[in-house]
Amino acid sequence: MSDSAAARSNPTAWAAFWVGLAGLLLMPIPLFIGLILGGGLSIVAAVLAVIALLKGLARSGKGIAPVVFAAIFIALTWGGISLGGGIVW
Repeated sequence: MSDSAAARSNPTAWAAFWVGLAGLLLMPIPLFIGLILGGGLSIVAAVLAVIALLKGLARSGKGIAPVVFAAIFIALTWGGISLGGGIVW
């Protein structure tokens, strides 16, 4: 991997992206399974997203695009849970 590609990469941002996506996809499972799996993963993704955002801002904004998508996934997951996703059949 070249130095410029390594400088643009933010592995924590990509981890937040994938964990947030997994939480969004698991959230609709009924009978509180989605609440536990999707909600738990979205909390982990939120922590990773904050860490990745701070790392990206320290590198003058490089590699924060996945954090933006992770934040969207997290918001959709929490919105879905507040509307009954993962709880009601």
